[in-house]
Formats: sequence, structure tokens, C-alpha cells
Amino acid sequence: MAKSQYKFNPDNVNFDKVDNSFRTRFWRIVIYIFAALVFALILNTVYILLFDSPKERQVRRENEELENQYKILQDRKATVDTVMEEIARTDENIYRLIFETEPAEKNELTSTTDPYMKLKKLSDRDIVFSNAGRLDSMLEKSQQEKLDYDILRIKSEDKEAMLQQIPAIQPLENSDLTRTASGFGYRIHPIYRILKFHSGMDFTAPVGTPVFATGSGTIEVASRSRRGKGNRIVLDHGFGYKTSYAHLNELNTRVGRTVKRGDIIGTVGNTGQSTAPHLHYEVLMNDEPVNPLNFYFMELLPEEYARMIVISKKSGQSFD
Repeated sequence: MAKSQYKFNPDNVNFDKVDNSFRTRFWRIVIYIFAALVFALILNTVYILLFDSPKERQVRRENEELENQYKILQDRKATVDTVMEEIARTDENIYRLIFETEPAEKNELTSTTDPYMKLKKLSDRDIVFSNAGRLDSMLEKSQQEKLDYDILRIKSEDKEAMLQQIPAIQPLENSDLTRTASGFGYRIHPIYRILKFHSGMDFTAPVGTPVFATGSGTIEVASRSRRGKGNRIVLDHGFGYKTSYAHLNELNTRVGRTVKRGDIIGTVGNTGQSTAPHLHYEVLMNDEPVNPLNFYFMELLPEEYARMIVISKKSGQSFD
């Protein structure tokens, strides 16, 4: 027979007999097991919330890498969009200014069927569908541009004399495009620190770098000045076109002289209202400035042209 157990009770300063029956022991064990399970569940929940499993860590790293790659793709797509928009504007200028005609109407995608309906049902469907649609749009545009250039080539046969005169190359040696600086459009003025229209392109180069005539024509202006655009040359190409070369150091020509495309007419300087040695180059049509980017078609390859667009757009400040 099991001995009875007693437990001291401080409330009545007496020893109370402990209930050690089977029923009591059973429920005591059940309570202990339940408490242990609850404690284990709490520990497991805390671990899951605070710590990742090896597989989860791997998936997290992969997701972060995919997110970084997608951001890179978005930046590249934005760059392509900028180039495509500038090319479209250039096409319009070439048609209107050089060939005196209107560009062909651009065809939009009109397909009533959606080839990407299945992709919409996938996870990340917005990303997949958006990029797939953009790629198709770009391919459509590239085909349209190819057709436009074929038409352009045919029209150019009637403009041979004009193409020999108008500006068509860069005004200085810039084969690697590293001398490309501020482009055409609104830029921060380096002296006044205000947003001001920049009517040409700036090319950085050491003082004394040769400057070329970008098209054949007659020297209209060859002036020296310590203010404004400094030492400057204006070349009249006929057909309403003129080019201006500002902040020069030396003037290797005179008013009335006839020059050919590629002739050296001066050297880069830092004269007038200039903050660093550079050439400020302008193209004018009927005495109105137009974007010089439209007039390098005899020298730049398509990929070089696209790169020059990006470089000139990034510069938020001009040199004059």
C-alpha cells in the first residue's frame, strides 16, 4: 500500500494530505503535455517569424536579384524610349526641313486578337504582358522606320545638290563621342544659374582643336569679340541653311571665302561668355535654330547616333 504524502500549508500552519490518486495524476500529466505543446508552438511561431529557412533565404535572394534585373531593364527601356522619340523627331525634321515633305503616317497596332491572353493568367502577369507588348510595339516601329528610310532614300535622289551643301558631319573630331557635352533644348545657364534655351550643341575640346565646316558654303561672318559668343564664324550653305561656330580661338578664314565640307575654318577656344574651352555649334534654318543632332547623318552610324542622343540629354547644364 502506497504511503500517504503530505504538503505543508503555510496558511493554516498545518500539513495537508496530498491527493495522489490516479485521476489527479492523469490530469496533471495532460496539463503538462498541453503546456509543453503550447510552448513548442509559440517557439516555432517565433522562429518562423524571425528566421528564414535555407530554402526561403535562397528564394528571397533570387527575388531580390530578379527585382534588380527588372529595374535595370526598366532603365534600359527608358533609354530606348528616349532614343526612339528623338529619332522620330529627327525624322520629322529631315522630312520637313530637308526634303520639304510631310512624314508618312505611323500605323498603330490594330490587331483584335490578343496573343498574350495566356500570359495574363501567369503570376507576375502584369510584368510579362507589359514587356511583351512593348517589344511588339518597338518591332512595329522599327519596321515603319525602315519603310520611311526607303522612301527617304528615293526622295534624296532629287536633292543631291542640296545634300552636298547642307551640314552633315560633326564640327570637330569626335569619333568616340566623348567630346559631346550639352545638347539642344532648355539647360541650366552656367553663369546665371537659370533655365535657359540652349540653341545648339556644346563640344568640349582643348584650345586649338581644329574646327571643320560641316557643309560647303560661303563665310558670312568671321568676327572677334570678348563678349557673348566670342570669336565666331557663320557659314551660309544656301537653301536656307546656316551654321554657327562660337567661342573660337583662331579664325582660319575670312568673310566671302568659299569653303567645302571638312575644311578647317578655325580652332576651339574659350572666348566670350564661356566657362570652359569648348565649341558651341548651331544649325539654323531660315535663321531659326534647329537641333544639330539632325545633321550628322554622313558620319554617325545608327548606334553612335543613339549614344549621342543619350549623352547630350544627360547634361543638364550648358557651357555658355
